Amino acid sequence: MSEKESQSSLGSSRRNFMKVGALAAAGFFIVPRHVLGKGYIAPSDKLVVAGVGVGGMGGNDIAGVYKSGKAEIGFLCDVDDRRAEKSRASFPNAKYYKDWRELFEKESQNFDAVTVSTPDHNHAVVAMAAMQMGKHVYVQKPLTHDIYEARMLTDAAKRYKVVTQMGNQGSSGDGVRQMREWYDSNAIGDVHTVYCWTNRPVWPQGISWPATKAEVPKELDWNLWLGTAPYTDYVDKLVPFNWRGWWDYGTGALGDMGCHIVEAPFSVLNLKYAQDVQASVGSVYVDEFKRGYFPESCPPSSHVTLTFPKTDKTKGEVTLHWMDGGIQPARPEELAPGEVFGDGENGTLFIGTKGKMMAGCYGENPQLLPTSRSSSFKVKDKYKLARVPGSAGGHYNQWVEACIAGPGNKEVSSPFEIAGPLTEALLMANLAIRGIDIRVPKADGKGYDYPGRDIKLIWDNNQMRVTNFDEVNKFVKRDYRSGWTLGV
Repeated sequence: MSEKESQSSLGSSRRNFMKVGALAAAGFFIVPRHVLGKGYIAPSDKLVVAGVGVGGMGGNDIAGVYKSGKAEIGFLCDVDDRRAEKSRASFPNAKYYKDWRELFEKESQNFDAVTVSTPDHNHAVVAMAAMQMGKHVYVQKPLTHDIYEARMLTDAAKRYKVVTQMGNQGSSGDGVRQMREWYDSNAIGDVHTVYCWTNRPVWPQGISWPATKAEVPKELDWNLWLGTAPYTDYVDKLVPFNWRGWWDYGTGALGDMGCHIVEAPFSVLNLKYAQDVQASVGSVYVDEFKRGYFPESCPPSSHVTLTFPKTDKTKGEVTLHWMDGGIQPARPEELAPGEVFGDGENGTLFIGTKGKMMAGCYGENPQLLPTSRSSSFKVKDKYKLARVPGSAGGHYNQWVEACIAGPGNKEVSSPFEIAGPLTEALLMANLAIRGIDIRVPKADGKGYDYPGRDIKLIWDNNQMRVTNFDEVNKFVKRDYRSGWTLGV
């Protein structure tokens, strides 16, 4: 199919979907089940779920929802038949679609909730459309590709009164609750500095876009996969995973792992929106003294410093350091030489006025330092927190039960009111990273200046913009490809 023909097909589907949206706005859709009464359960006693993006992590998501025993997987949707094969075999009675807009148009009265597990650049449009139909949503991390999208989804969750959950399962884990108890019990005093790190990326970054286009696999609808992103010819080794390293589709290591690792300090310290950010990145040299320039690709490594305002859990500002590409902070002197720092590849380190504590990815295996304190420190009874049944593994079940109970009737660990600000902080860090590659020709025409390097970006949270380097604000809200809209 040519791009023109594909666009025509998309346009027809889009027009039909907009008709559905109009009906929804006019009140002609089926009334969401939770409106029928507190604790109302569907006649089948199960939540009917539609999965959008059902390969890889999407397959794990619908499987996790199904294992709750309280959900039925009614519909599957994926642009790539190869990726959907396993899920289709696991749920043979689920009706299959390639285009989520067609699924929403034809089946809107037949499902209650949606899991969104597409690449980052299409999260927001799917989730927004689902919420506008009164559907509960579970969205993979990061919540969105852009800061603007995160803010809009956070606001929409309140407006449409649906149950929301982001797929950072560590937020339901015992580890982060243990650290909250320690901190609230004054085990390490007032935290002023946090370090977060990961070995990611484990996919190529800091490279040039492939020069040779390839043939689109017959099972893949390339135009649908691109979705909101600019049209480009298909290239090998982008789908299904390496898209994470390209700014048009992914959000780099920060987007992939930040929601898992930075969630702990957000929860423990009640952080919200950052006020400033600065970054440095790993360089790639293509020749002697010749630094490569790859603005389409995320860098191979980075160190980002974010400043958060004082919260009700801190006495002053909090400085949070993010490190990726294998970069780690110095080992704490309280950690014995043979003890593992974080989990060896990822970690979070809290530095307080009276001590330190650390954890691995997802907030797992939390430790006070020295680690001998972990078993001896006594948490005050008033600070003890209830645990999510199943810990991190109970993240899906928690969402399913909350959907069945109806909005406001059952707690979830990562609703958009929490996940939105967390995602925004990570994407704000990416503003500083992307700003490093902004260049302008020198006045004498010999080379370029890079005004975004070695500066701190000041953030106006209400206006959602950087106040001292306007060039990066184009990344706060990107332009969608013609025909695609967030529908705010």
